[in-house]
Amino acid sequence: MTTAFYKNKDTHLIAVDCIIIGFRDNDLYILIAKRQFEPMKGGWSLMGGFVNHGESINEAAGRVLDEFTGIDGIFMEQLGAYGEVERDLGERVVSIAYYALVNIDKFDTSLAVKYDARWVKMSLLPELIFDHNKMVKDTINTLQKRAAVKPIGFNLLSDQFTLPMLQSLYEAIYQESIDKRNFRKKILGMDILEKLDLKDKSSSKRGAFYYQFNKDKYDQLIQQGLHFSL
Repeated sequence: MTTAFYKNKDTHLIAVDCIIIGFRDNDLYILIAKRQFEPMKGGWSLMGGFVNHGESINEAAGRVLDEFTGIDGIFMEQLGAYGEVERDLGERVVSIAYYALVNIDKFDTSLAVKYDARWVKMSLLPELIFDHNKMVKDTINTLQKRAAVKPIGFNLLSDQFTLPMLQSLYEAIYQESIDKRNFRKKILGMDILEKLDLKDKSSSKRGAFYYQFNKDKYDQLIQQGLHFSL
């Protein structure tokens, strides 16, 4: 690519930052790490990196997610651009933020040691470098809106889950309690869950049946005019 057309224009660095979200013990978690270089070396940071030559921003985000989690096929969506002039203390850096939803049980724990990373409860998140706290706040607002109309929350669960597990996930996303009867009526009424002949008896003798999200059925119903709504 030639730069002759823009030789008199300023150039800036482009980065991607990934808000990686997991779910366990009825809480949402964010993956953060100690920054390993200046500026602000040692500060808590989201996972990110610069866009390489010949690489799209989506490809850069995918590379970062793979590098820091070891998980294939992660659900991600672009959150937005962050370009305040002095947001980065080193250079003029414009960051494109992505949020990603992962099954925390698939996380490669060896990477936590390599990058000095850890999962931190959303409610206990420390002060992060630059504008990363704002990125997290914006992510929660976006996630609440998106999870209400798209079945993206299932990306945070194992393939098999109980209805209590599913309800606790959405309560964590919405940050409020949900009426049990109404929740089950809504989710089961959409006919997108497949009930299994298997129970979780870890919390009671009676146990709770496991379910699976049937994406093929969901895709078919979407074609018929179904609208996911929780």
